Amino acid sequence: MIVIENITKTYTGGKVAVRNLSLTVEKGDLFGFIGQNGAGKTTTIKAAVGLLPFEAGEILIDGHSIRQDPIACKKLIAYLPDNPDLYEALSGIQYLNFIADIFRVSKADRTERIGKYAERLELSTDLNSPISSYSHGMKQKLAIISAFVHDPQILILDEPFVGLDPKAAFALKTIMKEFCEQGKSIFFSTHVLEVAEKICTKIAIIKNGELIACGSTDEVRGKQSLEEVFLELTDDE
Repeated sequence: MIVIENITKTYTGGKVAVRNLSLTVEKGDLFGFIGQNGAGKTTTIKAAVGLLPFEAGEILIDGHSIRQDPIACKKLIAYLPDNPDLYEALSGIQYLNFIADIFRVSKADRTERIGKYAERLELSTDLNSPISSYSHGMKQKLAIISAFVHDPQILILDEPFVGLDPKAAFALKTIMKEFCEQGKSIFFSTHVLEVAEKICTKIAIIKNGELIACGSTDEVRGKQSLEEVFLELTDDE
């Protein structure tokens, strides 16, 4: 579903954010992408969704090039950044309908999906309130619901658990697992290693823009905890 082939991204001034990185996310994968701050996670994710150009390599979304055919790619993807920008003058339901309009989702489908996910994330009673009145956690819940409105095949999420209380985080973990059980795919970054260890089928670890481990969660972890492996691999000493 996602094939990243030898991508390199260099920022102005010569800083190499991602160097010769390759990984593959297959159907049904719940793929965790972990690394320290500044390791290159967000750069990789923004390149994968077409927000950042890259000077070398290729990224394919279900066989479509993100460079050559970005519209085809974006129809398949839902992207949730680490700090979603929402239109705060709108109410929650107005925002969700706006997203549904962009993806040409029918009235019946949007009503069913919004109702289902708003109930599971306990946001139903707040959808008619202006987004400007929402807490950070409520805004995160709204952004998560918006990601499901067009029934994507691939979710690409950057730190999706930030701002969520334990109950909402548990609901999101359950939703993510169910999504992948349908044969769809999730590629997400997280700092919460316990979450990655418990729910991910595959893990990639990035350090200084380079992939230093990638494989099934059991392969990457071995006989240690993911936290122990991560600390060993990213230790600069």
